[in-house]
Amino acid sequence: MQPTEVKSFLESRLAGTQVEVQGQGCDFQLNLISDELAGMSPVKRQQLVYAQLNDWIVDGRIHAITMKFFSRAAWAERS
Repeated sequence: MQPTEVKSFLESRLAGTQVEVQGQGCDFQLNLISDELAGMSPVKRQQLVYAQLNDWIVDGRIHAITMKFFSRAAWAERS
């Protein structure tokens, strides 16, 4: 899988979320930028993202995922 595939897929499923993806093959690091997601509990937001990627995890296209969540303001402060 390519990072661009993961990015496009998640952004199409998680409205209002900017997704930055690093990695290759089946291991990815995700930065998810969304005020809505940032306001959720850590467990809820991870469950939401895993639910979107579940088919790819089950069939082995994705093996490992690391996620970090940012509000839009917090992401802007990093740049």
